[in-house]
Amino acid sequence: MTQELAADPVLGRLADAVLIPPFPGGREPAWIRAALADGLAGVTLFGLNIEDRQQLAALTARLRAAAAEPVIAIDEEGGDVTRISHQAGSDYPGNAALGAIDDVELTRSVYAALGADLAGLGINLDLAPAVDVNTAAGNPVIGTRSFGADPDLVARHAAAAVTGLQSAGVAACAKHFPGHGSTIQDSHLVLATIDAPLSVLRSRDLPPFEAAIAAGARAIMPSHLRVPELTGELPASLSRRALTDLLRGELGFTGVIVSDALEMRAVADRYGIPEAAVQAVIAGTDLLCLGRDQDQLSLLAVKTALIAAVRSGRLPGERLEEAAARVAELRSWTAAAAPGAGAAAGAGIAGAGTSAAGTGADSPIGLAAARRAVSVSGTLPAPNRPLVVQLVPPSNLAVGPVPWGLHSYVPAGSYREISTGTPADGLAGAVASILAEARGRTLIIVVRDAHRHPAAAGAADLMLAARPDAVLVEMGLPVWRPAAGGYVATYGAALSSSRAAAEITGLIRP
Repeated sequence: MTQELAADPVLGRLADAVLIPPFPGGREPAWIRAALADGLAGVTLFGLNIEDRQQLAALTARLRAAAAEPVIAIDEEGGDVTRISHQAGSDYPGNAALGAIDDVELTRSVYAALGADLAGLGINLDLAPAVDVNTAAGNPVIGTRSFGADPDLVARHAAAAVTGLQSAGVAACAKHFPGHGSTIQDSHLVLATIDAPLSVLRSRDLPPFEAAIAAGARAIMPSHLRVPELTGELPASLSRRALTDLLRGELGFTGVIVSDALEMRAVADRYGIPEAAVQAVIAGTDLLCLGRDQDQLSLLAVKTALIAAVRSGRLPGERLEEAAARVAELRSWTAAAAPGAGAAAGAGIAGAGTSAAGTGADSPIGLAAARRAVSVSGTLPAPNRPLVVQLVPPSNLAVGPVPWGLHSYVPAGSYREISTGTPADGLAGAVASILAEARGRTLIIVVRDAHRHPAAAGAADLMLAARPDAVLVEMGLPVWRPAAGGYVATYGAALSSSRAAAEITGLIRP
């Protein structure tokens, strides 16, 4: 323990009260239990903490036994971003699919089902929904995580998502303020910049956050991106003008501001995690998420930095107390909202003619929504000994290595996979081999955001030139639309979306 922590236990407890660190593995270490008992706000769970639902429920029960209603946070957006279903894919279609349907009651019901699922597993803060307006088609980090490119559409679905989650007793966290949808840079890797005037942000990016606030969102997450007219050289996550003046002052948000992962290179490379934590709290952040790969030493380093900042006068003690008080209020809300909330939400959904979550796989409402989102153009032939080839792009850091695609719906001998990282000559050879193998058979080509991956689009073009009757299934945003015998868009690669695509292409029966 550092001298600062040992010398000032009161400040140490205040620092603990604004932290939700991660930990490795499927069982909490002793230091997490001890920290929770000593005032740690809670924890953030990731896929590496989850083996299956029974293990996860047991884990959260032990965490809850260590402290009174700790924050148990997870990044569970449904669609492409899932932690509780990282081994198979989400039962719920993501925001792009829900936006394509544009039925706000369905969005509310899907998020209520997701919330009931999370509540049943002992989770009380969902770091969702993403309410970014995805106006940059080449956006590498938002894409299908957004409800769409129209601010009004995103705003009404943002409100529905918040309402749905919180009806199940799970606090919603709208992100990534003031909007990450108009950049083609990934803030996991660099400090992204949105070089637009505030007037554009107010008309394009802020309406969904205003809608989320009006719907009662308990939390908002700022982004590690720079808006020069608003934040100067700082990312929004460390900018007082963005968080205190705009979000709290102008937009009137009174809930908890939760940091995005402080290990993201946009801030970690420039400031280091402890200093980024200090600047975030000074700017107005209340709850600090350190990131997946941090450990006890990282937690202690951040605590030490917060205490030193208070002692030096950089961080007013009143600001740290204010942050701790807001987190305490959030914990009180989740405690009051939890009893019976999951059952109530489930009853409401069932009354609408669908089934609530909590069953794990095969969520009826998730599959029903995924089916409604699928769009088809051209002709889909009756499958004749189908050969499915999936063009796999590099993994997205926000999504992680979650399975996707149609491999589960065809025999092993009828599925081929090509990495788009394959050198050009190897890619051409793989395409030639597949075309030879596909003679006399239905050819189904599966891509994901082909508009962002020229190698995938190029390989698909080669196949379509030789087989114009082939079916192309786009499991990302349907921006690139080549001539094909049939074109299927799922608006996401969730497990439910994969099944819906397998049904519509005739690989399996509904």
